[in-house]
Amino acid sequence: MLPAVVKLCCGISYPHLRSMAGLQRRAVAVIGQEITHLQRWGQAQPNIRTRVGLNHNDAKLEDIKPAPVNEDQVFYVKKGQEAMQKALSMLEAREGWKVEIKEDNGDVICSKVIPGVGKVFKLEAVLEASVEELYDLLFVRVEDIHKWNPSIQHIKVLKHIGPETIVTHEVSAETAGNLIGQRDFLSVRHSCKQKSSVYLGGVAIHLESFPPQAGFVRAEDGPTCIVIKALEMDTTKSSFTWLLNMDVKGWLPKSIVNQGLPRAQLDFTRHLRRHLSQR
Repeated sequence: MLPAVVKLCCGISYPHLRSMAGLQRRAVAVIGQEITHLQRWGQAQPNIRTRVGLNHNDAKLEDIKPAPVNEDQVFYVKKGQEAMQKALSMLEAREGWKVEIKEDNGDVICSKVIPGVGKVFKLEAVLEASVEELYDLLFVRVEDIHKWNPSIQHIKVLKHIGPETIVTHEVSAETAGNLIGQRDFLSVRHSCKQKSSVYLGGVAIHLESFPPQAGFVRAEDGPTCIVIKALEMDTTKSSFTWLLNMDVKGWLPKSIVNQGLPRAQLDFTRHLRRHLSQR
């Protein structure tokens, strides 16, 4: 049963996997393990209670019964995995990228117009932090990002679906020079980890229980991803590739949006570097 569920959730078959290259193939190599992790996550909860002092003989039967993986959880995991696959396929298509900004520190932002998607932006940088440090900052402690990035007012995790998938609500801050203005986002975020790489994917989601908030324009992330890889010569540093694909909504001219999005990428990376320098 599990292999069938994995194939369903990953949306792949063996011939398709063989045709994949680079980033996609490496990411898919670990995606297949994640439904198993999701089940183990449910089963691990009673073990955690035992370790913190609950004697096994004193526990009720319902306390130690494995938690099932329900359809709601599978939906969010599948949504996150599909978003990551689509975003990685955009990165894999190497032709057609146009350099927008090249910074003195080596950061480069390129753009590309993709039919059916629109204009997307790719930032490439090298950060003085390990893969694990960046994974911790950008996924595990995502709710703390506003503490070091003044462009974010807050990020709240609304749902934890296993250890690798979350649903978040994010509100951008009102900051001077922000061409796009304040927005809020409702997103599924998904992660895949390898020894020397981390893949973070995300996409907008709609929840009837969490409609657009009064006073905000709800923007939508298209399939987007961040790829973090340890440098071969120095594993204390990481290459950082960020595909930004966003519909900001509202009535802003495209020229303003196309100026504001790459600037937001540079600002985020600058704040991240400053935070890493203070650790």
